[in-house]
Amino acid sequence: MNLRSLALAACVLAIGLTSVSAAAAAKRPNIVFILADDLGYVDINAYAARLTGAKTAEMFFETPHIDRLVREGTSFGQAYACQLCSPTRAGLLTGKIAARIGVTTATPNTVRSFYNQGIAPPSGYLANDALYWGDPIKIQQALLNGSTLEGLPSGQPLDQGRDEITIAEALTGYRSAFIGKWHLGGHGARGWQPQDQGFEALAYTDEGGSPYFKWRGVWDSRVKKHAKMSQPELLAGKAGPDTGHDYLTDALTETAVRYLREQAARPAAPDRAPFFLYFCHLAVHTPFQGKAADIAYFEKKATRGWNGQANAVYAAMLKSLDDSVGRILDTLAQTGLADDTLLVFMSDNGGVTYTDPTATCNAPLKGGKAMMFEGGIRVPLIFRQPGKIAAGQWCDVPVDYADLFPTLLELTQHDPAPHYARIDGRSLAPLLTDRTNTRRGYPRDTHYWHYPFNVGIVHPDDGLPPAPHSAIRVGDWKLIFDWSGKLYLHDLKNDWREEHNLAETQPAKALDLFRKLNTWLDTQVAVKYTPLLNPAYDPAKESRARPFVDLRKKLLGDASAIRPAASDPRIEVLNRANAQP
Repeated sequence: MNLRSLALAACVLAIGLTSVSAAAAAKRPNIVFILADDLGYVDINAYAARLTGAKTAEMFFETPHIDRLVREGTSFGQAYACQLCSPTRAGLLTGKIAARIGVTTATPNTVRSFYNQGIAPPSGYLANDALYWGDPIKIQQALLNGSTLEGLPSGQPLDQGRDEITIAEALTGYRSAFIGKWHLGGHGARGWQPQDQGFEALAYTDEGGSPYFKWRGVWDSRVKKHAKMSQPELLAGKAGPDTGHDYLTDALTETAVRYLREQAARPAAPDRAPFFLYFCHLAVHTPFQGKAADIAYFEKKATRGWNGQANAVYAAMLKSLDDSVGRILDTLAQTGLADDTLLVFMSDNGGVTYTDPTATCNAPLKGGKAMMFEGGIRVPLIFRQPGKIAAGQWCDVPVDYADLFPTLLELTQHDPAPHYARIDGRSLAPLLTDRTNTRRGYPRDTHYWHYPFNVGIVHPDDGLPPAPHSAIRVGDWKLIFDWSGKLYLHDLKNDWREEHNLAETQPAKALDLFRKLNTWLDTQVAVKYTPLLNPAYDPAKESRARPFVDLRKKLLGDASAIRPAASDPRIEVLNRANAQP
């Protein structure tokens, strides 16, 4: 790990994150955190059964090992991630709502940032802020996209004094290791990789996806994607040692198993440090590539097509992910680590519904990845530690990804309270024993999301590419603000399928939540991460059945109007960059 900034050192001293005694350290659990990629809520049999009432034998996908986690642990029925992977990962690591950090979307490595273009950022921007990026969308767009931050600030000089404290850095006295998908480092930017954020990087990639076969050369490549990037070579990953496995999911699992065995074999000295293994699978993210025997099995399965789930390759990929969970469970048992290890399983966003062929179907939840309907942001979350966490229990209190940071601190005997002044999450530990939150040990009742991008997928209501969206949930009420001029209000207690938009029949409730959401946006999210008015927009060519309306201006006043493109210095910088040969 690189030397941390003086600011972080001062913060750590100020909040008293000191090393604990050997006796206390011996009682602290190890942590294995498995984060799946693009795994839908109803892709897991146990979750699908609880939501639909169907029996596992009727379903197409097979997840016996994740179902075992549900039987042996406490599962959350209303846990939320962001609509895309990088924001969830940023918030999970830091305890902050991702948009507050500036990570508002997930980007491919073709996106230009100030850093990879060798351009000094204008005032108010960071080197890893994206210059401008968006999906190729053919319909008229009333709005231009906001920006996103591609590299989680790690205290580098170009971070301008910002240094996000990650869970690996806050877990003092722990050995923290990382395996899998990072996607928070500016696509190989020096100084923003796992090893710069408190982890020992065992095998990882800083990209959003990866081939599942012949992947090692891609992960070890040092060839820059942007010639002007001010470093001699790319640092976008490391394949790690040869595991004897060709298939990516199996290879990463073998790396994890070897790490667990190494930790178990360490001398049982009184001061032996516990470990935190953050295992971020690429599965079940595209490309669709599974093992041939598994694909053949699912192609012939009689229940193919249940609940709209028919992709045999995706089913095979999910089986490999589930088998990985089984290997981790077996290894913990075989090494004697099981009782002393907290295992957490989660997905980074909802299931993908826009691929060809379709990956999965999130029904009866609405929508999917890249949307703020429940199918896009409601995800599985499971905690398991034998003898410490109740088995076979469910908690239906709404929680989100930012809560994982303080939860892991509290469950490892670190006090999360000193962090609460700067983070958004709160510990879920009280909910593991008080699952209805009767004692109000978990104090959050408000959750926020923000996605300032037009996105090239299909909206479930009008079949067109969605405009930028933001959302708020307060208690059982959820409001989605479509920046192109529409509000969606849902009472999730009575309408978790989001079939009935109450914005017009309950305008006072809609306005109240709209004001709260925009107050949060205006005070917590930098303006550079919000949409802009598109000067080239032609209302006469609008594809939607309704006209564009600036609801911020209409409902909050002129001072809150969406800002014009000319106010964003990115536009001028981008024009100059495009003009260069």
